[in-house]
Amino acid sequence: MANRHLSRSVVLQTLFEWDFRNSSTSDAMDILERNAKEFAPAAGDLPFMQDALKGVIERKQDLDLVIEKAAPEWPLERIAPVDRNVLRLGLYELLFSDREKVPAKVAINEAIELAKSFGGENSGRFVNGVLGAVYKELGEPGKDEVSKKKKEVPYDQMPIERLGGAVVYAKHGGEIYLALVHDIFGHWTLSKGKIGDAPEFKDESVEEGTIREIKEELGLNISIQDNLGENEYIASDPEVGKKRKQVNYFLAESPYTEITLEQKGGLDDGKWFRLQDALELNFYEDVLPIVTRAVQKINDRDHKENRT
Repeated sequence: MANRHLSRSVVLQTLFEWDFRNSSTSDAMDILERNAKEFAPAAGDLPFMQDALKGVIERKQDLDLVIEKAAPEWPLERIAPVDRNVLRLGLYELLFSDREKVPAKVAINEAIELAKSFGGENSGRFVNGVLGAVYKELGEPGKDEVSKKKKEVPYDQMPIERLGGAVVYAKHGGEIYLALVHDIFGHWTLSKGKIGDAPEFKDESVEEGTIREIKEELGLNISIQDNLGENEYIASDPEVGKKRKQVNYFLAESPYTEITLEQKGGLDDGKWFRLQDALELNFYEDVLPIVTRAVQKINDRDHKENRT
């Protein structure tokens, strides 16, 4: 809707001035009223503009943390002020807006258009890259929403995307270590990737694909020891709609060598943790049972080896 796009433009202009002048929240509201009267007198959408501006300012610290983790090579002070505030507004709508009023795809597309209109030559691509990475690592926010423009697809007719992941462990100095990755939302989790996602990999088994993906993401050469089970969840793909993501997890052993994290959006660290320390980390709820199962199997294997 044209008026809503104009309203976002006014909010962006206000955020830019607020950021540049390091103004207070009350000053920002005054700036917004002035900008709304000057640039959008007929928009009639001041409550939307006020809510968006207030939301961005109140959540600035959280939004900036997401930006820093999604674009680690671009410290906030190095990001152009326009791009920085486009990202704040886009992320606020992507992460915190009412999904029925602002679908994830709308939040991303609107931010890209603002970047193209007010930013530099590469601003649109930069904003698209950051928001796209956040969107994917969130598990496609709005994955449970039903598009009003698309018919609901029955569960058994949804396309299936296969993924393989692993709890990777290594023995070093008499200790057992787990290799984990850290995502931009503050969770330690398991390395995983798509199986058969390219023509050259279409015939690979889940085990072969998992070995390949762990090598690409962590730089580790693993050998699969056991099957830990499968997780499935429904996600929304902006191109194909809803699909079922099936993740098969394995227990895998690796030499204790340096982790080389693949440079891609969504992940910002990869480390070895001693087994006892790893259990204290902040895992996702659906990942914790997989890790717990793996730890039990590792302990059982270690106990048997010590007995022999």
